Amino acid sequence: MGNTAKTLHDLGLKARSAVNPVISGLTVDSREVKEGTLFAALPGTKVHGAEFIQYAVRMGAAAVLTDLQGAEIAKDVIGEVALVVTQDPRQALAYAAALWFEKQPATIVAITGTNGKTSVATFARMIWTEMDLAAVNLGTTGIEGAYTAPLMHTTPEPITLHSSLAAAAEAGVTHAAMEASSHGLEQRRLDGVRLLAAGFTNFTQDHLDYHDSFEAYFAAKEGLFSRVLAQDGTAVFNVEDPEVARAADLAKVRGQRCLTIGKRDRADLQIRGQRFDATGQDLIFDFKGVRHSTRLNLIGGFQAENVLMAAALVIACGAKPEAVFETLPHLSTVRGRMELAATRDNGATVFVDYAHTPDAVSTALKAMRPHVLGRLIAIVGAGGDRDMGKRELMGQAAAKAADIVFVTDDNPRSEDPAVIRKMVLRGAPEATEVADRAEAILRGVDALTPGDALLIAGKGHETGQTVGDTVFPFDDVEQASVAVAALDGG
Repeated sequence: MGNTAKTLHDLGLKARSAVNPVISGLTVDSREVKEGTLFAALPGTKVHGAEFIQYAVRMGAAAVLTDLQGAEIAKDVIGEVALVVTQDPRQALAYAAALWFEKQPATIVAITGTNGKTSVATFARMIWTEMDLAAVNLGTTGIEGAYTAPLMHTTPEPITLHSSLAAAAEAGVTHAAMEASSHGLEQRRLDGVRLLAAGFTNFTQDHLDYHDSFEAYFAAKEGLFSRVLAQDGTAVFNVEDPEVARAADLAKVRGQRCLTIGKRDRADLQIRGQRFDATGQDLIFDFKGVRHSTRLNLIGGFQAENVLMAAALVIACGAKPEAVFETLPHLSTVRGRMELAATRDNGATVFVDYAHTPDAVSTALKAMRPHVLGRLIAIVGAGGDRDMGKRELMGQAAAKAADIVFVTDDNPRSEDPAVIRKMVLRGAPEATEVADRAEAILRGVDALTPGDALLIAGKGHETGQTVGDTVFPFDDVEQASVAVAALDGG
């Protein structure tokens, strides 16, 4: 993957001088520079990558890509190395990476939104797989499907992303659904990915530790449609959310074809009715005025919206609607998303969900209520070194929707976990505080009586708990199973 004979011009880049060196590789890490490498010196939150240009030059870099600030920092150390200066070096790197690695699956869709990205991407992959197509999903849970690999970020930086897409294509993957995080969109990581369609699930509070405001957060999300998705692409929107509906209006102005989902009359894929039971739901929906019914073996009313968005994205890429709808009863729970983790001998159930925003906690608990005959018990916390404004709201969301609430540690990171718990407890003053997460899960499971259900929120698929700089092994699903076994003698 990647042609070692590519020149700087082949990658769409032009140096300030007339030189056009042959490039042997791309990197954003000066420690990985080898003879002939293009080193991208990008602006960072704490330090500018240009501070490391001198090391890259010393290691044999053939070219350096940076911005005006980086060029000023490097003016005394750049020497004879080709210097590419651009206003948006992140975007330039993304396009260069796309040209370097060349190959991508022929059909790619991307999904943005505060919640639901992983579920929609995974459901899209499952639908394609049911249709005998070689498919993957990329995001929070890594690369899954016909080709597997770990990923460090929901939306990897461009070199890793395009390398991964090329590797998947080399392995025979023809269809891919990827998550588009606000960070990834803001930092131009998806630019250069050839999308046929893109979806927007919802928009609620999150990541205000990174984005300056709700409007900046929205602008990052909306960039998927205003910048990354081509004008002849199809945009899919969940019009239940007014902010998402606003993005739909912007996409129409750009000339993109739009498909909408939701319960509103104007939705192309319109939910007409849902009936819930202990193992899932029966769903009635209309598509272009034609009535359909199906079974979803998924807990939570909102899962119908995730499934229909995935279906709409697959249809947008050319699949026949009837063939897509036939696959829906075969979809299974996504790891760490409303996942049934354990069942007590008395029939009470334990679910694990990645809900880590106030809206996600509220949505998950409200969605569980129709499936549960007895009480709803919730375990919540909040992560350290992240948006502090949502912590009290997390407590409020749990207290409002659950009958019993336990507040415990999530990933405290560098913060004092007791301080985080105190902030969550402001929103849920009647909740029980249990510092140790394993103990909180044990106590939550112990409280279950026949007909009850427990939701362990916050960490979902994660298999570690970050305390300080250390990641300790911790899996909510595993802990739930251990707790049930201990209490029921399994």
